[in-house]
Amino acid sequence: MPSYWPVWVIGAVLLLVAGFATAFVPRWRRRSADRRAAWARARAAIESATISRDAVPAAVAAADQLLSRAETIAAHRGGRSAARAATRYARQADELWRAAADA
Repeated sequence: MPSYWPVWVIGAVLLLVAGFATAFVPRWRRRSADRRAAWARARAAIESATISRDAVPAAVAAADQLLSRAETIAAHRGGRSAARAATRYARQADELWRAAADA
């Protein structure tokens, strides 16, 4: 009489792998999409700050430093927290340049 236990073991392993894939693949995709969106926001903030810098005739040293930090972080890439930091620095620089333009 043949032994059927290897078939049951293989079936159990396949069910286990399918369960993990069902649970984790959507999470991985969502995290990837969130990371891409965060970097898109960071790049947009850097571009906005760059445009504000070009529109201001006077130099603003603090804003230059903040934009430089944002660009450095963006050059090294990273996760969502790095993108948030780059966005924050770029927005602060943008605000400083807009305030200098209004003054």
